[in-house]
Amino acid sequence: MTLPDPEQLLEHLYQQLEPRIQENTALVGIYTGGVWLMERLLKRLQTELGHDILFGKLDAAMYRDDYAQRGLKTSAHPAYIPFDINGKHIILIDDIFYTGRTTRAVMNELFDYGRPASVQLAALINRGGAQLPIRPDMVGADLPLQAHQSFDLAMNTLGRLSLSISESASPAKSGADDHA
Repeated sequence: MTLPDPEQLLEHLYQQLEPRIQENTALVGIYTGGVWLMERLLKRLQTELGHDILFGKLDAAMYRDDYAQRGLKTSAHPAYIPFDINGKHIILIDDIFYTGRTTRAVMNELFDYGRPASVQLAALINRGGAQLPIRPDMVGADLPLQAHQSFDLAMNTLGRLSLSISESASPAKSGADDHA
């Protein structure tokens, strides 16, 4: 498979995101890749729209329904929600959408902070394989992968994104990581 340039996918995502920004909108990036994307999108949105946009960051690790099976793979990032989410239009931003479990976990954590007016999901790539009734509202590209494959999004020191595919020795188990 020839992989698209993730910078072009980010542009496509921006085009879908920009008209959805309202006065009462906040962006929330999901660690790690979703935070990278959120920071890039936020900077451009604030420059082009000419006003500040509320933002936050969440890590789904402790809220996942398969935490007991997976354990904590890496150190969890602290949540950063420096605003009252009640009545806000929240746009969650993630890099790779797979099963929907990470999104569900982040929504559980988000609702610990209050009750937003709405929650939408933007993902750079929807790789297919949803196991829950959750889908991205905005997506850079739909790029299906087999269960034993996963996307790897990286960012270099200059902030440029790159995308690759890795293969595991055995097919992924049911409930695999959403960031695969």
